[in-house]
Amino acid sequence: MGKYSGFLKTLGPGLLWAGAAIGVSHLVQSTRAGSIYGFSLVLIVLFANLFKYPFFEFAPRYTAAMGESLLHGYRRLGQWAIYLFFALTVLTMFTIQGAVTMVTAALATQLFGGTLSLLHWASILLVLCGALLAIGKYAVLDRMIKVVIIALAISTFAALGFALAGDTPPVEGFQAPTLWSSGGLAFMVALMGWMPSAIDISVWSSLWTLERQKQTGHRPTVKQAVWDLNIGYIGTVLIAMAFLSLGALVFFGSGQELSQKGTQFAAQVIEIYTASLGEWSRWFIATAAFCTMFSTTITCLDAFPRVLTQTTQLMAKRDLPKGRTYWISLIFVASGTLVLINMFTSRMTAMVDLATTLSFLTAPILATLNYRCVTGPWFPQEHQPPKWLKLLSLAGMIFLVGFSLVFIYWRFL
Repeated sequence: MGKYSGFLKTLGPGLLWAGAAIGVSHLVQSTRAGSIYGFSLVLIVLFANLFKYPFFEFAPRYTAAMGESLLHGYRRLGQWAIYLFFALTVLTMFTIQGAVTMVTAALATQLFGGTLSLLHWASILLVLCGALLAIGKYAVLDRMIKVVIIALAISTFAALGFALAGDTPPVEGFQAPTLWSSGGLAFMVALMGWMPSAIDISVWSSLWTLERQKQTGHRPTVKQAVWDLNIGYIGTVLIAMAFLSLGALVFFGSGQELSQKGTQFAAQVIEIYTASLGEWSRWFIATAAFCTMFSTTITCLDAFPRVLTQTTQLMAKRDLPKGRTYWISLIFVASGTLVLINMFTSRMTAMVDLATTLSFLTAPILATLNYRCVTGPWFPQEHQPPKWLKLLSLAGMIFLVGFSLVFIYWRFL
């Protein structure tokens, strides 16, 4: 009973991790993958999830073993690692927050209607997220995400079941696009950038593990912390495959194309479900999809200020007023996000591709930092990753670096 109780007190950061991951990479990128290339990208999705797994697993392993965040592990590597992580965060945070907020705003236009523009909805959502974080902080995220993940999983797999039972033959003369072209390779890299998510959120997971510990008073064992992540991780893989399958079954070969405009894309995603489940499900699906993306938006908006706050403190080598630094960082992230959204208002998928590509190209650097944290001389020997996980992380590094080099050569040389 004690072990069971301890695991329940640990459960939370892994689901928050899943809430951050199940969003743009699933609703947008996985659906696009199926709609454009059918089931051709199934192995790419599975390989991306497999080869990135060690670098996400290292975060709860490190925090549970050391009682400190992964950022402190970076500092142990040297002050250069903190500055490097800060630079990479600033490079990617506006595109990440902008992409998830824009998709959420697009879904809001479908759910609530009205004449408000995408930028207006994005502004409203960011203010609302800020208000919720001011009122409830970590507890709001913890409670919200559990309900949202369950609702999305049920609706997604129900829609998939109905889609599998249907039969949508391809239009006459349909020819599938080739993967091995500049466009196909660019899309693969964009798909893998957030599949299952950007490696940045390993640091977020580390910070949430500490917040959960404060909330419950329970310090998890390494085994409990890793299993918490595994539950969320397995769920994201299954849901990614479900979205890819829905895109393939409903759109691939149909002669329809998913729009680049946010509002139209959101309408098409909702239509995938209603085409499978029936018109009665439209509002249920729209609500579930919106709640999923809203949870991703608020999760990111909480995470970036947390990361910036602690990174700034570690760079300054002294304590700073956490509350004030957090809110200044939040306003900074939200303001930059709105500027970027205004630039990409009619090109939602272009913004998503930009964000995910940047995340993929920076992934090898973050993966290396995470590996060195859990294999360093200061890390307890009994908690170091098992041999199979070290080998998988080596394969993951080859995968990430190899695809990045091929992409850079194909795109720029």
